[in-house]
Amino acid sequence: MKQIEKISIAELRTMAEAMYGDLVKADVDVQKKIVVIDAELHADIEAFMLENGSKQSDLWGINLHPDEFGTSDFVEFDSMINIRPRQNNRSRYVEDPKIREQILQIISEVVHE
Repeated sequence: MKQIEKISIAELRTMAEAMYGDLVKADVDVQKKIVVIDAELHADIEAFMLENGSKQSDLWGINLHPDEFGTSDFVEFDSMINIRPRQNNRSRYVEDPKIREQILQIISEVVHE
């Protein structure tokens, strides 16, 4: 697992092939604008980020699908760490459109062709 500032689609494809075949797991800290990728579980990334100063309420788990880059299917807002009734997020999906938009903005600044 690693924190990324910039990553190419080619690098994401290589990671995807090594782990799940078609996706890379990532967690995003929407306040610090930090992205950490490439772990078996979102919870592993979450633990790493919490140990390094992130707040749980700012962390959201997503999946990146490199072959879908440039489409609405590139970022999948699905993770067990997203279940947070206290934040009115009762499913694995990131339900708040503002948070989804923040995540998309951060990912657009990090991932390139």
